[in-house]
Amino acid sequence: MDIRKVKKLIELLKESGISEIEISEGEESVRISQQQNPVMLANPQVTHFAAPQAAPVVNTASAPAAAAQAAEPEAPKGHQVKSPMVGTFYRASAPGSPPFVNVGDSVKAGDVICIIEAMKMLNQIEADQAGKVTAILVENGQPVEFGQPLFIIE
Repeated sequence: MDIRKVKKLIELLKESGISEIEISEGEESVRISQQQNPVMLANPQVTHFAAPQAAPVVNTASAPAAAAQAAEPEAPKGHQVKSPMVGTFYRASAPGSPPFVNVGDSVKAGDVICIIEAMKMLNQIEADQAGKVTAILVENGQPVEFGQPLFIIE
């Protein structure tokens, strides 16, 4: 798609007051959206934790089996919603606002479930399938990596 067409679409979006437009031409498509109300997020507070102390060594025959079980945490059941980018995870649109979703909430595909801030851009992350949120795997204000599981939806 020609960059001039994209620029023209951006101008039309600003002039018309609509928040989003999506255009497809053959195999190419472009989706342009703008936030109507800018979201201001406060800097997350950094909490430092003391390093955990080493556990005492137990010398029994069952210790290797127990250690092997403890080393493999049980994988959460259900569909994982993974981070599409590196950034900072936020559960709400602004400090003091209610979170987009809580454990136990039902969501539909396309519902906004969190925000990831990357390079001062706030990116809304949507549920990619319908279901019930059974786990939130990331704390508010925590940095996330590409592909890191954020939510479990059943």
